[in-house]
Amino acid sequence: MTRADLAGVVAVQAQCYGDGLIESEAALASRIALSPQTCWIALEAENHDHDGARFLGYLLTHPWTAASLPPWNGQLQRDWPEHAPLVWFIHDMAVAPAGRGMGIAMRLYEAAHASALEQGWETSRLIAVQSAAPWWRRLGYAPIDAQNAYAAKLAAYGDTAVLMEKRLKP
Repeated sequence: MTRADLAGVVAVQAQCYGDGLIESEAALASRIALSPQTCWIALEAENHDHDGARFLGYLLTHPWTAASLPPWNGQLQRDWPEHAPLVWFIHDMAVAPAGRGMGIAMRLYEAAHASALEQGWETSRLIAVQSAAPWWRRLGYAPIDAQNAYAAKLAAYGDTAVLMEKRLKP
């Protein structure tokens, strides 16, 4: 994914989240800038040319310090100490209605997961929204306590948001 893909990402986001969880292009662009190699898009199979292809889904992931959560709809920067423990943070995955039932979510996850392992990340975190926690549980993620330090940021993701974590390496 590149910054040029943002219009397609925003269009899929609007189809999946309604008004409640739509983030600004600036916030999304900051996540791509942190880790373009772990952000992915899914396009129509019959249109291999990026120009004019219909976006079917996307996955935004990036490194983040283990000591905090990234703010929802905030512009992120790499401002943690050099040797701070990092996690692979899965920020957002959405599949447009036209792409559902095609295995797109799993393929997006597998591509980003392989890249995360190549980069040596050992732990992954995410915030499951809109009742997505059972899907993430099937991939080995488990709810973790949203400590007081995380509570305010977690609340911005919605009333049903669940902080989840998974060890990537034994």
